[in-house]
Amino acid sequence: MTRRLGSLRSAIARLREALETPETALSRDAAIQRFEFCFELAWKAVQERARSEGLECQSPKGCLKVAFAASWIDDEDGWLAMLEDRNLTAHTYDEELAKTVFGRLPRHLPLLEALLLRLTGPDKPQ
Repeated sequence: MTRRLGSLRSAIARLREALETPETALSRDAAIQRFEFCFELAWKAVQERARSEGLECQSPKGCLKVAFAASWIDDEDGWLAMLEDRNLTAHTYDEELAKTVFGRLPRHLPLLEALLLRLTGPDKPQ
């Protein structure tokens, strides 16, 4: 397993932990920050894998398209919604927006976990 994939595995575990914590302003902010880490690591892990297979992607959206085409992700719409939420997190000083994004994080977690499994599955070196 690459260093990036190990970091993604750890970040996903920490996001899961944050989502299991009772909601407060602090736990909400922590979960959103952990989501940001997960998303950044996820698209960069896709970029790393794509390069190892002779494919190129330079941006999160471009890497999601490559991942979908390569069947590393199944739910392209879910991932595009996740990208939109990631872009919104720059505005989490807006309390209502932060609550809205936080409320969608439980839907994003299984997508992140599925990507990790695809990238580290039984046919991939651990």
